[in-house]
Amino acid sequence: MSPNGQALGKNISVPDNVYTIILAFAFCAVLATAVFVAIKCMQYCDSFMEIFKVP
Repeated sequence: MSPNGQALGKNISVPDNVYTIILAFAFCAVLATAVFVAIKCMQYCDSFMEIFKVP
């Protein structure tokens, strides 16, 4: 064993902006999916509220 200890891997510092961009992309993807589903429901059922009715 060396007196200097084990050489560990260097910590990778990632700017906070990268996490913000990833979070914004995920939010936009979820929002776009919700809008797409709402539009398809309106086309199929003639009303968006039809999806919440119990058969």
